[in-house]
Amino acid sequence: MRRYHHLPRIAAIGGGTGLSTMLRGLKARTGNITAIVTVTDDGGGSGVLRRELGMLPPGDIRSCILALANAEPVMQKALGYRFTEGSLAGQNLGNLVLAALNDLSGSFDGAVEALSQVLAITGRVLPVSDADLVLQAEFDDGALVRGETHITDYKKTHDAQIRRMSLDPARPAALPGVLEAIRGADMIVLSPGSLYTSVIPNLLTEGVSDAIRASRAVKVYVVNIMTQDGETDRYTAADHVRALLDHGGQGLFQYALINDLPVDEAVLAAYEREGGAPVTADDDELRALGVEPVYATVASWKNSLARHDPAALADALMALYHDKAETRKAD
Repeated sequence: MRRYHHLPRIAAIGGGTGLSTMLRGLKARTGNITAIVTVTDDGGGSGVLRRELGMLPPGDIRSCILALANAEPVMQKALGYRFTEGSLAGQNLGNLVLAALNDLSGSFDGAVEALSQVLAITGRVLPVSDADLVLQAEFDDGALVRGETHITDYKKTHDAQIRRMSLDPARPAALPGVLEAIRGADMIVLSPGSLYTSVIPNLLTEGVSDAIRASRAVKVYVVNIMTQDGETDRYTAADHVRALLDHGGQGLFQYALINDLPVDEAVLAAYEREGGAPVTADDDELRALGVEPVYATVASWKNSLARHDPAALADALMALYHDKAETRKAD
């Protein structure tokens, strides 16, 4: 691991497994991290708490808090525990703790702050908005599908492509701390993860895309290693970038960080059985979109899954920042 004298202030934007994986690596490189997390999940245990308690979905937030936590391992393990029996089956203890803190503090962002303090996290975790949001997808067959889980199901069962994403209510206000973190960042990273349901919803929140585009930070999108059944079937790296720019506007970021490690054959076979494939890159097409491709060995394989390696990804991001920061200042 290379050592740097200047530790950049990083705004990391996304949700799901991709964001929390990235945070685990960045935590060891800098303490100046703000994780900005989508709040449109309506499935699983988070969906149950959202429907029954009227709170924002806690799952992605909890994963990010645990990724940045400095508490005793037994506490982190307990908060990551998922019940398997009885009325709590499928529910996560960390989600339930956030639900309790939501009642005690009177707000979801207050609950997030309270749990962050208990676990002495590195940096901050912020929900992108405190509004009760429903994610919507317009498909090229004319269908308008509401709800994150319904969108994924529709994509899997219909020969249709997502044309446009939106939120209901439209353009909800971002938390003030979110916009402050983006404006003050030296580096802004759009995380890997579900393109349409974890990353793009953040860009539909009022002020977020404008703040990113206006920033002179080093701005990078970490491209997914594999396509995702139900969201990005047959997508190239340029297709991912084009979708982000269509929703966030031109000039959203300058770099696309792409894995260059060939996918393990056993992992590849497992994904092919489910309709997945490695995300391929076309440098000329990316540059035509105004985005410079940057390649690094950042993948790892575990249990037939392709994931970003947290340490390798963090090293690649830090190297990119220090290679490009001075160039940006001189523009």
